Amino acid sequence: MNRTFASCAAINSDANVHEVIDRNFEQQRGAPTAAVRIGIIGGGQLSTMTARAAHALGCRVTVLEKDPHSPGALLLPGVIIGDWADPAVLAGMASQVDVLTFENEFVDAGALQILEEAGHAVFPTSACLAVTQDKLRQKEALVGAGLAVPRFCAVASPEDIVGAGTQFGWPVVLKTRRNGYDGKGNATVSSAMAANAAWNGLGGDRNALYVEAYFPFSRELAVIVTRGRNGEIATYPVVETFQRDHVCHTVSAPAAIAPELAVRAANLARQAVAAVGAIGTFGVEMFLSTAGDIAINELAPRVHNSGHYTIEACECSQFENHVRAVVGWPLGSPRMLAPAAVMVNLLGTGTAPGRPLGLEHALAVRGARVHLYGKTTSGSGRKMGHVTALGDSTGDARTAAEEAAGRISFENR
Repeated sequence: MNRTFASCAAINSDANVHEVIDRNFEQQRGAPTAAVRIGIIGGGQLSTMTARAAHALGCRVTVLEKDPHSPGALLLPGVIIGDWADPAVLAGMASQVDVLTFENEFVDAGALQILEEAGHAVFPTSACLAVTQDKLRQKEALVGAGLAVPRFCAVASPEDIVGAGTQFGWPVVLKTRRNGYDGKGNATVSSAMAANAAWNGLGGDRNALYVEAYFPFSRELAVIVTRGRNGEIATYPVVETFQRDHVCHTVSAPAAIAPELAVRAANLARQAVAAVGAIGTFGVEMFLSTAGDIAINELAPRVHNSGHYTIEACECSQFENHVRAVVGWPLGSPRMLAPAAVMVNLLGTGTAPGRPLGLEHALAVRGARVHLYGKTTSGSGRKMGHVTALGDSTGDARTAAEEAAGRISFENR
């Protein structure tokens, strides 16, 4: 398929954006249609990894992305530069594919519902996205299914935060209901005196917020679950995630926890995705306390950073299984191919060009697989790539992954 780009000036003009999109569609109309056509909304690194899995299965992929410098726009064919918030843009894309999916949860669920009502296949569904993209509604759905989550409540003022702290005990965690990720949109409130600052810091006057009781966790766990159109489920191993400045830095698979805890966590993850009507691959993040209690932190209605290790480590990656699920094909096995795997995220440390330094040295590390996302600029905590290594133990895998990751930087030199 032909790649279509638009200048930044064109992106700021609705008429020009539509012209670009129409021209791209015209180029594709005469193409053969035997292959399944998948549309992905969003052009970040998750779209590129999903597209590669889809291409391996003979699918044609079209990506809709706002930023002409995003990984998807720069690395993939069949990219439409346009605003997914524009109903006309979405409808135009939907008319050219057999099934729509998305790589982030920031797409308007109402716009997707309109596409569904027009007969287009969208997975996960708009109803599922409407629940999961609003973290308060997500928590309510999980509680409604009888699943364990930290205590929570909606807040409409700093005084409500104080009330929640009095009820739950300090500290509490104030969160935006929508559009928060990687620690963005969260604030730990340690006392009543800190309520106003937290409220203002998260823009409480313009953003819907809610409060969660602080969960005294000893470990952070995650489970990737893929659920098919027919309810078939593939559950990946329970992993442990390690954060750096609220951003996931390392994923260790499988988590070094008692088998009984792993079984409970996997069951909880399966119940959670079923509770929201998931179709596709979802990430389920959890807390584990020292007492052995497990609570769901949140769901991500998409392929997830904690599952990148599955590309090398599992018979069928989270990305391939997402493609299989949204198309309606049988799911692949999530079984690991080695006893252990460790993934290390390559995180930016400040504003700098996206070109990696030291890549040739990282590639010399035996057993380490380097993935770079092709982002043009780096930023503090920005995910620029990842390294995965397999091993007979998580210690062996961690040594190789950390050695390779430590040889790559994105600094101004």
